[in-house]
Amino acid sequence: MNNISTARNFALCQKIDDILWFDWDPLGINDIAPRDEYQSYVIDIFELVKAKADRQTIAEHLYKIETNNMAIGGNFEKCLTIAEKILKVE
Repeated sequence: MNNISTARNFALCQKIDDILWFDWDPLGINDIAPRDEYQSYVIDIFELVKAKADRQTIAEHLYKIETNNMAIGGNFEKCLTIAEKILKVE
């Protein structure tokens, strides 16, 4: 991978991380928790974006994180909104 694509990928990961932290934040903790709270999910979302996944697929992944990993109720409509925002970044 050349330096330009590496830099673009890094920037995309940073933007996804920001969206997860500031906009998605399903636990409502971005004002009290460590900044890295959702970073473990960035690479999976990044890979979905690079694989040209659609909004529905990304939203379903976010929803599974909410309901399975975090064991909270989940908000699929919000996941759709977040997925759309993520897809607009690239």
